[in-house]
Amino acid sequence: MTTTEFQVDGMSCGHCEAAVRDEVGRLPGVERVDVSAETGRMVVTSSGPIDTSAILGAVDEAGYQAAPVI
Repeated sequence: MTTTEFQVDGMSCGHCEAAVRDEVGRLPGVERVDVSAETGRMVVTSSGPIDTSAILGAVDEAGYQAAPVI
């Protein structure tokens, strides 16, 4: 399992969390997505290496901006 943390800007409620979680959760290999509007963080757990650009694209598709936490 691989876990990667992201900063997500623009979320303010549970609906925002669900939108991000749903989009990212559809990506191949993604096992779990934990999102918090309160902290602006998202943790993605996958079965293998994570395609960061695909994750960022999915978050953008949901209407938000993300960046990996280094």
